[in-house]
Amino acid sequence: MVRAMFEILTITLNPAFDVSSSVESVVPGVKLRCDKPRHDPGGGGVNVSRAILRLGGQSEAFLALGGETGAAYRMLLEAEGIPLAHFPIDGNTRQSFAVVETATRKQYRFQLPGPSWPAEQTAALLAALTPYLTRDRIVVVSGSLPAGVPADIANTINKMAVDAGARMILDTSGAALVAAAENSGPPFALLRMDGEEATEVSGRDFASPGELADYGSELIGRNVAEKLVMSIGAKGTVGVTAGERFFCRPPKIETLSAVGAGDSMVAAIAMALSAGESFRDAVRKGVAAAGSAVMTPATELCSKATAEEVLTRVTTEDL
Repeated sequence: MVRAMFEILTITLNPAFDVSSSVESVVPGVKLRCDKPRHDPGGGGVNVSRAILRLGGQSEAFLALGGETGAAYRMLLEAEGIPLAHFPIDGNTRQSFAVVETATRKQYRFQLPGPSWPAEQTAALLAALTPYLTRDRIVVVSGSLPAGVPADIANTINKMAVDAGARMILDTSGAALVAAAENSGPPFALLRMDGEEATEVSGRDFASPGELADYGSELIGRNVAEKLVMSIGAKGTVGVTAGERFFCRPPKIETLSAVGAGDSMVAAIAMALSAGESFRDAVRKGVAAAGSAVMTPATELCSKATAEEVLTRVTTEDL
């Protein structure tokens, strides 16, 4: 059987089986009787694939899964109709919980740890990944890393992708983002971070979109990435290349849940770039998709219709 080759491949090394529910109030010491739970296959890259599907596109999801939790996760993802490539790991796929306190509409999010990877499992992953990194593919590596995986693994995957003629988008955090900002190999096609992450990586505070764009230009000048997308929460998103700097501002939107906003943004950007659209238009669509996502409750993602409506109200200015 010939495997279908989609233009976008997402990679998720640390997926999470997401459970979400709600309760009247969160108080200590008593049993909190929650409403009926919702179960979703979560994690950065997988959420990008799920958002792409909701925006009317297609992608293939490469992800590491293990144990009974991983088996349940795989069933959920297959039920959504997303083609997947399964890399088996030792131990159970991690779980996460999101609970909305209905009295205040505050959301509480809990992340459980997953298994630690031995060195040989990381080596096996890179070997298994090689056939999926093909010419002209957009490869999206998104989410956190499992314990035991080298912080610079995204840099390694990026070199593999570039050598194969693919383009890589990276959206990560923590030590992996620090390693990416020190990338000395071929530049990432696109690196996404938010303002707080930029502060964490650089040790600087950014008071304006222009200052954030200056940092993006610095990273491009050091050949870390060809494009930077840097979000400032609900205020908007900065886009930077060697030749342009701009700020996309979303309309005022009531936030029901911030879960999946960044993944929805990356999904829309990847789709637009895959279709040959300009970087500016791609970021505008990313901002609209993120705005659509925050309008949905719990772990739900963006919707095509809402994203298209929000897009009509996104404004853009040069920096």
